[in-house]
Amino acid sequence: MSKRVEFFFDLGSPTTYLAYTQLPNICEQTGSELIYQPMLLGGVFKATGNASPVTIPAKGRYMFQDLNRYAKRYGVPFKLNPHFPINTLMLMRAVTGMQLRHPERFLAFVDCLFRALWVDGQNLNDPATVAQVLTQEGFDPNEVLALTGDETVKNALKEKTEQAIQRGVFGAPSMFVDEQLYFGQDRLEFVVEALS
Repeated sequence: MSKRVEFFFDLGSPTTYLAYTQLPNICEQTGSELIYQPMLLGGVFKATGNASPVTIPAKGRYMFQDLNRYAKRYGVPFKLNPHFPINTLMLMRAVTGMQLRHPERFLAFVDCLFRALWVDGQNLNDPATVAQVLTQEGFDPNEVLALTGDETVKNALKEKTEQAIQRGVFGAPSMFVDEQLYFGQDRLEFVVEALS
């Protein structure tokens, strides 16, 4: 039976974007399955008492330098979003809704939002900008907005976030292989070892 990586993610985390760029190749090379698990990082922070590293200025400055180092190592485009931090509640509801209602377009949807945030530096706190990004990528903003108000979708995101917390998640990205938690894009080598 092939191994699997459960990838608990929130679009608003730049380290999660970096992990997102690497995990598909890692899974392909190891013959593993990648399971996308959208969660709300704000809910995780609230439940665990954790906070973004940028709340500590010296650590935040270091983290931004480190993100650029990793992007260079991975050979992927990256730009710190000038509008960071982004409130991702509606975005993560939309991601959850796409996964539930339109799974065939889920990856394209996630990709377009990650790119808008961490390559193009778009202000996804602004609904008009979100609508523009979605339209350019061939998504109907009104359809996506309807998903964010769907009670089933809202509950699914809450449940997934609660599951993450129960399993020991305290931040993003968080990856599980055989119920072992690996936190951070700088732990991907351990994910590779676990899958090999």
